[in-house]
Amino acid sequence: MAETLKKGSRVTGPAREQLAADLKRKYESGASIRALAEETGRSYGFVHRMLSEADVTLRGRGGATRGKKAAPTP
Repeated sequence: MAETLKKGSRVTGPAREQLAADLKRKYESGASIRALAEETGRSYGFVHRMLSEADVTLRGRGGATRGKKAAPTP
């Protein structure tokens, strides 16, 4: 996939639909948006937009949260 796209080139028509399908499949298999962006040579925002256009339910952010700490278990 990455070899067929030139960085910064417009992706339209069937090529855009194919790219969206590939990104959707990989994202739903566990790949991160950042990993997909690096693999395709595109920006995070581009990949995010493509996934949104493909009606993908995006995962929440990972890492530490600022929520209340759970009580320690004895």
